Amino acid sequence: MMRFTFTIILLFAAVAYAQSGRIKPDPTPAPRRPSPQPVAARPTPTPESQKTENDEINIESTLIPIPATVLDSAGKPVTNLRIRDFELRIDGKLAEISEIRRTDIPVRIALLFDNSSSVGNAIEFEKAAASRFLRSVLRSEKDRAALFSISTVSRLEFPFTSDVSLLNRTIAALPVPAGATALFDGIIAAAKYLTEEPGQRVIVIISDGDDTASDAGITDVIRALQIANAQVFVVKTTDFENYKLTKSRKVNANLRQLAAERRMEELARETGGAVFSPIDEDEMDAAFRNVVAALSQQYILSYYPDSENLKSGEFRTISLSVPGRPDLVIKTRRGFYIPRIKPQ
Repeated sequence: MMRFTFTIILLFAAVAYAQSGRIKPDPTPAPRRPSPQPVAARPTPTPESQKTENDEINIESTLIPIPATVLDSAGKPVTNLRIRDFELRIDGKLAEISEIRRTDIPVRIALLFDNSSSVGNAIEFEKAAASRFLRSVLRSEKDRAALFSISTVSRLEFPFTSDVSLLNRTIAALPVPAGATALFDGIIAAAKYLTEEPGQRVIVIISDGDDTASDAGITDVIRALQIANAQVFVVKTTDFENYKLTKSRKVNANLRQLAAERRMEELARETGGAVFSPIDEDEMDAAFRNVVAALSQQYILSYYPDSENLKSGEFRTISLSVPGRPDLVIKTRRGFYIPRIKPQ
């Protein structure tokens, strides 16, 4: 009982610390401009029936969320499926789906804004489109977003908030694009920042996808995203920027652009997200609307790994299907890492 009481004290202390609005200096630096402290997210409490006197770990720490977008043969979302319609396999073995949810889930979005010198041609419209996106997607009563800028280093420009006006003012005040592009480092920083947040974790990247300054590689990025249970959507700006310069939709992509495009496709594929490549203002707005639609039309399946076979840090593959419906296309994450659980 003394151990249980001590644990409760520690939990209250952790909540109090989170409510202070402090941000870890590593890996994301403090914002450059003063900002009100965000409302801290409270951890989901463990039901009393799941607690024991010696519990130090919330049983929900092993919950694996599996976002799934289901499309028919015409590419239209299928939104009337039930839990029994899905079949989940983990490492090829049939697994139980604990729960299926839709739009009532709170969303946490890390918006990564590429502000390096390579994206300077269309920066003002990208800012405006991003602002409209935030107004469309954030539900003030439950969702929050944070803003990162990516240049030679990544910076947390504004911490998690539900106040869209504060985020939009921060976007408008971003400096003139300059410097190299540490995109991979920025994605990892955002993924780690998201791990402290409850709900559906999403990273939206506005970038040409190029990286010229990161210490991390693509494998490091994918691992960080899978550990964070984060889903990636990319609004790739290369075609948009080329069109602004040439007024032509026919662009001969160089090897560097092709490599960047493949990397962004891989991030989306591994996490169940998507890549959009708008060519003009209308398509840029449509890309952000598609992200909003994807989030609102998703299923979020819940899976608890078999506690008898848990090995912290081990990677497990995911296969999701709807038996009897071969016409359906399912976009979901490729796998997950077993959470590292403290000894009891």
